[in-house]
Amino acid sequence: MISKTYAPQEIEDKWYSYWIDNRFFNSKPNPDKEPYTIVIPPPNVTGVLHMGHMLNNTIQDILIRKARMEGKEACWVPGTDHASIATEAKVVAMLKEKGINKRDLTREEFLEYCWEWTRKYGGIILKQLRKLGASCDWDRTRFTMEPDLYDSVIDVFIDLYNKGEIYRGHRMVNWDPQARTTVSDEEVIMKEVNQKLVYLRYVLEGENGGGMMEGGVTVATTRPETIMADVAICVNPADERYQHLIGKKVLIPLINRAIPIIADEYVEMDFGTGCLKVTPAHDTNDYELGKRHNLPIIDLLNEDGTLNEKAQILVGEDRFTARKKIIKLLEESGNLVKTEEYKSNVGHSERTNSVIEPRLSEQWFLKMEKISKPAFDNVMNDTVQLIPAKFKNTYRHWMENVRDWNISRQLWWGHRIPAYYLNDGTVIIAKSKREALRKAQHEYQLFALTEEDITQDPDVLDTWFSSWLWPISVFNGIKEPENEEVNYYYPTNDLVTAPEILFFWVARMIIAGYEYRGQYPFKNVYLTGIVRDKQGRKMSKSLGNSPDPIDLIEQYGADSIRTGMLFSSQAGNDLPYDEKLVEQGRNFGNKIWNAFRLVKGWTVDSQIENPAGSALAVQWFESKLNQTLAEVHDHFSKFRISDALNSVYKLIWDDFCAQYLEMIKPGFEQPIDEVTYNATLDFFDRLMRILHPFMPFISEEIWQNIIERPQNDSICIAPYPQAKESDQALLNDFEILFELVSAVRNIRNTKGISPKIELPLSIRTDAAERYNRLESLIRKLANVEAIQYVTEEGEGTSFRVKSDEFFVNLADEVDVETERENLQRELGYTQGFLDSVVKKLSNERFVQNAKGDVVEKERQKQADAEAKIETLKEALARLG
Repeated sequence: MISKTYAPQEIEDKWYSYWIDNRFFNSKPNPDKEPYTIVIPPPNVTGVLHMGHMLNNTIQDILIRKARMEGKEACWVPGTDHASIATEAKVVAMLKEKGINKRDLTREEFLEYCWEWTRKYGGIILKQLRKLGASCDWDRTRFTMEPDLYDSVIDVFIDLYNKGEIYRGHRMVNWDPQARTTVSDEEVIMKEVNQKLVYLRYVLEGENGGGMMEGGVTVATTRPETIMADVAICVNPADERYQHLIGKKVLIPLINRAIPIIADEYVEMDFGTGCLKVTPAHDTNDYELGKRHNLPIIDLLNEDGTLNEKAQILVGEDRFTARKKIIKLLEESGNLVKTEEYKSNVGHSERTNSVIEPRLSEQWFLKMEKISKPAFDNVMNDTVQLIPAKFKNTYRHWMENVRDWNISRQLWWGHRIPAYYLNDGTVIIAKSKREALRKAQHEYQLFALTEEDITQDPDVLDTWFSSWLWPISVFNGIKEPENEEVNYYYPTNDLVTAPEILFFWVARMIIAGYEYRGQYPFKNVYLTGIVRDKQGRKMSKSLGNSPDPIDLIEQYGADSIRTGMLFSSQAGNDLPYDEKLVEQGRNFGNKIWNAFRLVKGWTVDSQIENPAGSALAVQWFESKLNQTLAEVHDHFSKFRISDALNSVYKLIWDDFCAQYLEMIKPGFEQPIDEVTYNATLDFFDRLMRILHPFMPFISEEIWQNIIERPQNDSICIAPYPQAKESDQALLNDFEILFELVSAVRNIRNTKGISPKIELPLSIRTDAAERYNRLESLIRKLANVEAIQYVTEEGEGTSFRVKSDEFFVNLADEVDVETERENLQRELGYTQGFLDSVVKKLSNERFVQNAKGDVVEKERQKQADAEAKIETLKEALARLG
């Protein structure tokens, strides 16, 4: 017995457990099958499901389910990323609540807290993905800090160091003072903030080294707390206002240290006062300027953002407290000219929300110029395809301007850098302290050395330095390059991810693929858009504009969310989320459910002859299904996933439910013939298989109830339907049928005539054979009497379909005067429309400049309007 309403919560839990119990998602190398592999973009171990994950993982699941049904060895590898800075921030916050400071713990004690936190919270998002229906091979779940993957990262570091590609050096980096570590550009979020633009005066130093000279220069800055680290004032050499000052010196306010005035074309003359204070330790551009002019570097900030002794004043104060205090000191000293309110974009740490400091620091770097070349070439020549292709320009820009990668982080949670230091500063790269000791003893003849004389680098590697190996390391391809799994599943097929990590993750995976496997890690990269609210804002917890995906699933069901997310999601375009789309997904599920209940509720009589109209309807829907299947396959081949769903939606809602079932359904309390019924169940079977990648739960429930299935069978592994040839002539005839029926129904609606009243229908046509064939369906759908064919104008209301004219004689059913008024009104409107089209076509500039198909459409509008006017005039003439 099919329940009256579809209950997604019960059905989804039931079928997901069934799929897991029967291991339908599990995969192993099979030389007799073509592999199809996706590796999940590993969510942070700190993460919980958000709307972006919903979209991304729905698309992945659609691709993997379709491949599985196509007979491929489908393998979707799940896993999580240890997320160094994010996890460390979470654990530090947790410890703070307990009154524990990280700095009071040993490294080992802190790491135990990290592992405890990971064991408790780390798998939440993967469990949530199950609620979405994600068909991952959960037995393959990997974690970037698990032993094999950890070893792979360390092996790669050592290998690249030995190749001369990794080095240690001083560079300007993004510094998070709260986490006390460098962060990647990807982890810096730019936010517009209100600041004060402070104008301050630097007075000229006396020529003889003693007193001050009259005058000086005025500089505008948002960072007055760094003036004590200034090493020069810079002006443009072409700026006539300051040419006489170049080479002279000014005194830094409050500390009176003399610095030179230099010239460089970098300074914009029309920006601010045209004078720039140069602080190489605290600004990236100033650092480059300082290198060009061999200027010294003074770093006045500690790791935590407080001022150190080099500041000379306000030592120990937080940078922002110092900013407020120094403005007051400048005012008291007479060096403050004025302050202005100023808005600017300031970098914030994604994880701690702390304002980022540009900081000169000794870090580990990977040389990128040589190693990145294959990854650049093979995206540019489409060996690896970016979808949509517009992102090639972004990729080109990044890769052509690639800089050495800062791979070290000042954290404890992560892959610890395998660098060991002797007391004299000698660096030894090794997998362990014991191995480092052996190298020191044998390579440097330091036989008296012990492990106590060796110190390991305290830093860990950037999280991306582990995730760039993900498509290889999940199959142990670094440790065992020739193992069966990596040779079978690698390279993977498709990657679904977000454009904002195209360089930080995607490009680096491609680099690693060519470096360690000699080929790309995936063939296609499908780049999703950002899920935004109705106001166009990115969904986020902080804005409070993002619904909880799990709550949505509980309310609407996973199938509704999956389809709702995809109805308006074109590759690379942002998705304007609207809950109405999810409601549309729910309504779609209910429509399918009710249609199935309708069909299963029919009584079947094997003795009834198969009606001609039903047989024709079956032929038509067979062709329509095959035509749509061809469209769906084409959409998938071009990664138009949203278009594929919309094609399936229209096939089921419009063609199957609204048209086909209407054509073949038996009369009230009448049985249906067995041939038509079996054909309809077969259609349901195929429709559910086509639908399954998009809506896995309802499709499984209905598929299992169409007929009795063998034990342990599932739609998951049922063959995906293949498109066969469709009868285009038949499809064209049915388009005419539907237009005809729609016109007759419209006449009923406008005239207020009951659908139960049979209406006479006359046709003037040269294709009577077509209508003879369709007659039983015309009579059933439009409720008309026997069709008559005429060679002259017929009686009654008329309309055209293509080149044929139809007449419905309403006789006593309508008021003649009202009908005349309606026809006159419609004639006037159509004439006005025709005039506007003719005017447009009379415009030579439009005809010459518009595309050919646009002009052709306008001409077709003209022809249609003229034909309609002729029909309306004839109808008026018949009314007298």
